[in-house]
Amino acid sequence: MTESLPEFADAVDPDEVATDLVVVTGVSGGGRSTVARALENVGFYVVDNLPQALMLDMAQLAFQAGGAARRTAMVLDVRSRAFSTDLAGAVRALKERGFSPRVVFVDADDEVLIRRFESVRRSHPLQGDGRLADGIAAERKLLAEAREQSDVIIDTSHLNVNQLRRRVEELFGGEDVRKLRITVLSFGFKYGLPPDADYVLDARFLPNPFWVPDLRDHTGLEDAVSKYVLDQEGASTFVSTYAGLIASTAPGFEREGKRYLTVAVGCTGGKHRSVAITEELTAQLRDMRLAAHSSHRDLGRE
Repeated sequence: MTESLPEFADAVDPDEVATDLVVVTGVSGGGRSTVARALENVGFYVVDNLPQALMLDMAQLAFQAGGAARRTAMVLDVRSRAFSTDLAGAVRALKERGFSPRVVFVDADDEVLIRRFESVRRSHPLQGDGRLADGIAAERKLLAEAREQSDVIIDTSHLNVNQLRRRVEELFGGEDVRKLRITVLSFGFKYGLPPDADYVLDARFLPNPFWVPDLRDHTGLEDAVSKYVLDQEGASTFVSTYAGLIASTAPGFEREGKRYLTVAVGCTGGKHRSVAITEELTAQLRDMRLAAHSSHRDLGRE
């Protein structure tokens, strides 16, 4: 079997279909958008508001494209004019072609849905000239079979956004994808602050190797400069204190859904002190089992 499969005339071999398909549907106001964002966080390519008639085409395109598209989530919305109630038939067609889709149905109690719609002052998409409750009832009737045929039902009645996100990550992600990724970034203050910095550390309290003739033309990546910087009074305490602070706050950031943290370390030009401190801080964070890597924005800029 080849990867091209231009017309997908025959069923694909399940052993060769590495495509991970997730179909998300459910009631309006139940949290489909949050589920979609959470799936993106764990590496899915998400197609939102996909007409049900295009599910098979989308699955075949994902298979053909490979790469990141091999993990694809399709979010169905009853507001789509192409939506039909035969979700079971569409899923069956996928299985007949060798795919193994997982159907997620997002639900919530009527009272909760009404409160959510009222809080954002929106009408229900199927409400028409009636009440919110009428729209919810009409939608439940439309989605009854889809709910019955789903693989996973997520009741969001008592879940906040972060709890729902964690639930999706538990179902479709691994431990690694839920970890906070930390970038420790050196920079020079004379070139401006990094706009995406979550923490800004100032290393200018340390003596500047620029004024040491033997070190001026070297960088903080080199042993001589690194040793000079890290041996200065206060340098070790500076690094270890911030490493402990970052490690202590990382679990909270993860709970709140933050996936990327940027710790910016600055000196005057971003060549000596900030680079050496960045490398040492990154090493200590890794020793604390945090996913950290270093980057040097202004190195070589002078």
